[in-house]
Amino acid sequence: MFYCHLETHTPIGTVTLAASAKGLSTLSFRTEVPQGAIERESELRPYARQLEQYFRGERTRFDVPLDLHGTQFQKDCWSALIAIPYGATRSYADQARAIGRPAAFRAVGQANHCNPIAIIVPCHRVIGSGGKLTGYGGGLHVKEWLLDLERRGSDLWSVASGQ
Repeated sequence: MFYCHLETHTPIGTVTLAASAKGLSTLSFRTEVPQGAIERESELRPYARQLEQYFRGERTRFDVPLDLHGTQFQKDCWSALIAIPYGATRSYADQARAIGRPAAFRAVGQANHCNPIAIIVPCHRVIGSGGKLTGYGGGLHVKEWLLDLERRGSDLWSVASGQ
């Protein structure tokens, strides 16, 4: 399996992107490059471009191919994350109900923790049931920053569309 990688600078710090021939496999706040990956900006530029658009408030949905690796339960959890609308939040219990496993909210939290594609698979949109911010791989300050970005963007989209 061929992998390429790229480090890109964002308003929340440097992130590492890695992709296989199938699609994006990693968006990490740490340098987590698959073994043997080759740095190739040209191949990862479309991913980085969409990320830049997101940070400028110009993109509310990503349409890049993903290559997610995990258990079926994890993939179900990550699909539920992708379904959370831009600017919205859900609790771990909400996410557990969304995948048809209402008692599995702790396991959902663990699956979110293992999410290999931050931001694009938006685990930052999941908060505690009391509305409290809970753990995030990039740190709670980054989670809060991303939620604020989306709240502002969501407000701007509502005004622009007359809602």
